[in-house]
Amino acid sequence: MGTNPAYEEVCRTGQEWKRIGAALCSMKKDNRTALVVDNHSLSAFKWFPIDKDLTYNDVVRWMYDSLYEMNIECDIVDINALEPDRYDMIVTPALYCVSAPEKQQIIGYPKRIWRGGTDRGCIEAPHLTKHDGWYYIMCAEGGTGYNHCVTMGRSRNVWGPYEKDPENPILTSAPGVSYERDDPDHLKPKYYNPDSILQKSGHGSYVETPDGEVYLFYHTARPFVPELRCTLGREMAVQKMRWTEDGWLRMDEGNLARVETVESSLPECPMPKIPDFDDFDSGELGNWYYAPRIMPQSFADVKARPGYVRIRGQEARTSLNRVSILARKLTSVYARITTKMEFEPEVYQHSAGLIIYYDNMNYVNLRKYYSETLGGPAISVVQLENGRKTEYNDWRVPAPEGAVWMRLYVEGRKTWFEWSADGKDYRKIGPEFDTTKFSDEYCKYGEFTGTMAGLTCADRMKHEKYADFDFFEYIADETKGVE
Repeated sequence: MGTNPAYEEVCRTGQEWKRIGAALCSMKKDNRTALVVDNHSLSAFKWFPIDKDLTYNDVVRWMYDSLYEMNIECDIVDINALEPDRYDMIVTPALYCVSAPEKQQIIGYPKRIWRGGTDRGCIEAPHLTKHDGWYYIMCAEGGTGYNHCVTMGRSRNVWGPYEKDPENPILTSAPGVSYERDDPDHLKPKYYNPDSILQKSGHGSYVETPDGEVYLFYHTARPFVPELRCTLGREMAVQKMRWTEDGWLRMDEGNLARVETVESSLPECPMPKIPDFDDFDSGELGNWYYAPRIMPQSFADVKARPGYVRIRGQEARTSLNRVSILARKLTSVYARITTKMEFEPEVYQHSAGLIIYYDNMNYVNLRKYYSETLGGPAISVVQLENGRKTEYNDWRVPAPEGAVWMRLYVEGRKTWFEWSADGKDYRKIGPEFDTTKFSDEYCKYGEFTGTMAGLTCADRMKHEKYADFDFFEYIADETKGVE
């Protein structure tokens, strides 16, 4: 009987183990991060799925890949073998909560340990950490609007009592004392601070570097003034902090959120940038794309037609269920977004194109669709503003055969669409829209999303019709602020 390549490969591997096996015996890698997996969580995820196409293993892999991309080595540990004291960070892909496994029920009732560090009200998002023998609780207070802030308290015992930081809040856009416990309004525009570029600053988490530096990461926003509308939604900011001799976390001066901070002494760790031009040639959908409520891969396919993303149409864009919108977050109010689309609608339930989207009741869509009035494919603009639909039929044109190029411009307060039959000569279609209206402050339904721009397709009949997009180009000037 002769050998085969697999047998020969196993022989080589065996020889290598024989040669170096003794030296490798008992060798281990001391990773400081653990990725915890649990069969109970897997079962719970199966019984209570987030999405029918998403599995527990998908979530575990997504978190592992995210750590890998950040160059963070981790151990994958079963919950029953976890030694918490060995690790600086423990990541749990999905949780289940049972206080008494043998009874399968939660024992007791919630116990209040903290009422907040201020009287701004709307306390939320507690973070509990231990530092130098103290348990520190960090919270967001004041609501997620213009009175937002970060507060802290501490105790020697995890159950308290917790003493307030005497200088709360430790970071905010609205310094000063206010009593708002009885006001349920989370926006509170009366606390807008004209002396600060960053507004709504709060909801923070801190991290200490190996060199002992401390940085606070927090939510913030940059509104259009005087409308006080935040088109870019929540943004992330960072501020260097320090521990005082008496054990409190402080900025170097005051507590007002700042546009700039001190650079860390840690070495540079360049991260892959989101490409300005995505030609969909990689065979894998970029992880920078968003979709409302469902995973983009459930309707966006980059393998069906190499070099294109094929988007399968689903429900109307007003739906809160399964909508096909593949979008990127708007990172500046000065941007140009372009795509090339091939799509042949057959009935009026078919449409596809380019969209600027805040939520299912607020968007503007440049679309190719089947017009029963014209008796064939057409290009037009449709707007939904707080649920009120407007079709700009005066701008409607018959669609040319073959591909069409679509372009979205966001220029400060003005937003408009253009289209082209050859990718060279563009013509404006539809009116100019008010960019400021894409915001929490104006929209009556959604919150916190920030404005998105992207590709969309709908087949409100069979959920089968698809559109092919050759590329997605996103050019933004992020050096310009919001005015």
